[in-house]
Amino acid sequence: MLQFGISNLNKEKSLKIHFRFYLNLLFLLTPIRIWNYILLFFSFHISKTLKKNLHLGSPFAISIEPTTSCNLRCPECPSGLRSFTRPTGMMEKDLFENIIMQIHKKLAFLTFYFQGEPYLNPNFLEMVKFAKSKNIFVSTSTNAHYLTEVEALKTVESGLDKLIISIDGSDQDSYQKYRIGGNLNKVITGTKNILEARNKSNQHKPFIEWQFIVFAHNEHQIPEIQKMAREIGVDALELKSAQLYDAQTKKEQITNIEKYARYQIGKNGEVKIKNDFLNHCWRMWQSCVITWDGSLVPCCFDKDASHVLGKIEGKNSFYAIWKSASYQQFRSNILQSRAKIEICKNCTEGLKKK
Repeated sequence: MLQFGISNLNKEKSLKIHFRFYLNLLFLLTPIRIWNYILLFFSFHISKTLKKNLHLGSPFAISIEPTTSCNLRCPECPSGLRSFTRPTGMMEKDLFENIIMQIHKKLAFLTFYFQGEPYLNPNFLEMVKFAKSKNIFVSTSTNAHYLTEVEALKTVESGLDKLIISIDGSDQDSYQKYRIGGNLNKVITGTKNILEARNKSNQHKPFIEWQFIVFAHNEHQIPEIQKMAREIGVDALELKSAQLYDAQTKKEQITNIEKYARYQIGKNGEVKIKNDFLNHCWRMWQSCVITWDGSLVPCCFDKDASHVLGKIEGKNSFYAIWKSASYQQFRSNILQSRAKIEICKNCTEGLKKK
């Protein structure tokens, strides 16, 4: 649920930022990108209807992972748990530029984040600049612990379009129950630093969104976090459902607020995700994820890269993987029985919203 937090102190400026944000999105829609989207849209719906894979077009959106390293220990995150079976590392600038050069003409959106804390990669903002030079919308997500005044100014100068800041509590006690090792004051200071840097630079970017994951322990703080968002002046507040890897044993963490609960608890105590697992997935047609080492995986729910469909290295191009037999087979498997694919079991695609 997206809630816009227009500051009571400067409504006119906040409205301008919202207007420029959506105007910026329109400027990205070049003819070649629009045509690419049309190909993706129609091939997806034909495949969905016929239950037979037909894939046309290139990715319209993509996620690239700057790093798997993180300073926090969040218990539902492989980075936080240090539980990856895949290697940990940082994306090299040369690899990033190679990927962008291959796909930028048809690519409109880059989520420059997957696992880990992006600001730990020393080349992160330089890579943002490179993507922006190709007229791509770039967003990222951070825990804001590294948003010093200097880094905040560099972030504004990079041209980053959207910055999501995780803030899952309105006081330190609540915040640290999930963001283990984190400091709420640093998050608030980092938020203020980026807002101040944006204002001093007379810029409308990045669009700044707070993200609040709703658990049982913090659901009562929703009014307070809404108030804080308005007072500090962030551009938006998103209240997000929590993903639990073993929801059955952690059901006490599930919020009692129905519209923010990803799971439902039956009369017998059994926990099920609120998803019918319909045999289709738009993500498989229009986007993918590339890990820090160039491995291409289907989507953001494959956090441990258990379905590597190819690796971008040397002469192995992105499109050779995107159109490969293994990728086409994975799309076909989605159309036949999505519920049998492990990474789909916590997916929000088709999630029931009440």
